[in-house]
Amino acid sequence: MNQVSSLLYRGAKEAEVKFNCVCGVPYTALPLATVLCSTHDIPMLIRRKEAKDYGTKRLVEGVLNPGETCLIIEDVVTSGGSVLETAEVLQREGLKVTDAIVLMDREQGGKARLAQEGIRLHSLCSISNLLEVLHKHGRIDAEMVQSVNTFIRENNTFTSSNENSAVPTKKKCEDLSYGARAELPGVHPMAARLLKLMEKKKSNLCLSADMTDSKELLQVADALGPLICVLKTHVDILQDFQPDLVKALTALADKHDFLLFEDRKFADIGNTVKHQYEGGLYQISSWSHITNAHAVPGPGVVKGLSEVGRPLNRGCLLIAQMSSQGSLARGEYTETVVKMAEEHSDFVFGFISGSKISTKRQFLHMTPGVQMHSGGDALGQQYVSPEDVIYKKGSDIIIVGRGILTSPDRVKAAEDYKTAGWEAYLKRLSVL
Repeated sequence: MNQVSSLLYRGAKEAEVKFNCVCGVPYTALPLATVLCSTHDIPMLIRRKEAKDYGTKRLVEGVLNPGETCLIIEDVVTSGGSVLETAEVLQREGLKVTDAIVLMDREQGGKARLAQEGIRLHSLCSISNLLEVLHKHGRIDAEMVQSVNTFIRENNTFTSSNENSAVPTKKKCEDLSYGARAELPGVHPMAARLLKLMEKKKSNLCLSADMTDSKELLQVADALGPLICVLKTHVDILQDFQPDLVKALTALADKHDFLLFEDRKFADIGNTVKHQYEGGLYQISSWSHITNAHAVPGPGVVKGLSEVGRPLNRGCLLIAQMSSQGSLARGEYTETVVKMAEEHSDFVFGFISGSKISTKRQFLHMTPGVQMHSGGDALGQQYVSPEDVIYKKGSDIIIVGRGILTSPDRVKAAEDYKTAGWEAYLKRLSVL
C-alpha cells in the first residue's frame, strides 16, 4: 500500500499536476489516498457514496475551500464513471477537478470520456503495458494477449478519435445557446429577457458594483454599461443613498440595455421579507429586476418575495453556494435549494452557485468570485477564472467585482472579462 501510494504521488508530480487536496474514489481508493496524504502532509477529502441521515449529513468530509483544486485518486479505471461521479460531487462543493491519477487504466474508453469532461487521466500502468510485461516474462502466451486485446477492443465504453490524447477534448454540443434557451417552454420571463439580452450583447458579464459612493456608482454604470448584461448592487452600503439614485440607475439600465440586480440576500420569514422587498428606504421591488434569497428560512421566504415580485414581473435567484472559504452552503443544502427552486419556478429562475447544479435548462446559474487568475483574499473570498466557471463548471454568468473595479483602466478590464466569458461560452458550445 505504501509503495503504490508513493508511486501515485510521484506520478502526479512527474506529470506536473497542480492540486491543493486529494480525494480517493470510494471506497477502494480510500486507503491509497489516506497513505498518500498522511505521508506527504496533504489535505484529504472523503467522499461518501450516500449521505448519512445523522451527524453532518455531508457527502464530502474534510476542510472544503471553494476554488481550490482537488486531485482524484483511483485504483482502476474502465469507463471513468466512478471518477466522474466523484468529480461532480466535488464540483458541487465549489472545488475544481482537472486531473485524476490511477494505478491501472484498462483502456476501455475511460481516459477519453474523462478528457471530454475536462479531466486529464494519468495512469501508472495500462492493460497494454501489463500484457506486454507478462508476455515478455513468459507468464502468458501470445494467444492470451490477443484474446485480452480483442475483449478490450470489443468492450470499449467510449468511441472517440482522441481516446489516447492526454489533452481534454471539446465537449459535445449538448448545450443550447442562450437565445435558444430563451425560447424554451416554461422559461421564466425574466430568464428569457436576460438570455436574449446576453445573446444580443454577446456578454455574460455581471458587474458587482460594491461601492459606497453614489456618484461613483453611476459613473461606473454609465462607463461599463455597454459591456455588461447585469449590474449587481448593494445599495445598503452607499453612504449617501437618496431615492433619486434608483431613477438614475434605471435610466442607465435602459440606455445601455442591462438588468439591475440588488444583491439583498433576503433571509427572514415570509412576512418580513415581503415588507423588506417592497417598502423601507430602498423599495427594492420598484426598481430592481432581480433579487436573491437564502433558502435557510424555508419556502416561506420565496412565497413572501413572490407576492410582491410576481405582479411586477420580477425574478429571484436562490443562493445555493457561496464563493467564501468555509461556506456552509454545499452538499445536501445545495440539493434542497435546487428542489425549492423547482417547486417555485414561477418566481425563481436560477441560482447563485459555484457551478451548474441543475440540469433544467430554464434555470440560470450566476457565479461570483471570478478573476482572471484563481486565488483568494485575506477574508476568505475564493476566486476562479472565467473559463473555469463557464466552460468547465457549466455556469451561465460570471460575476466580477474587484477584478474590474481595482483596475487602473476599468473599461479595458471589463472588456477583457467580457471577452473571456463569451469565449468560454462559445467553447462550451463547440463553436470555437
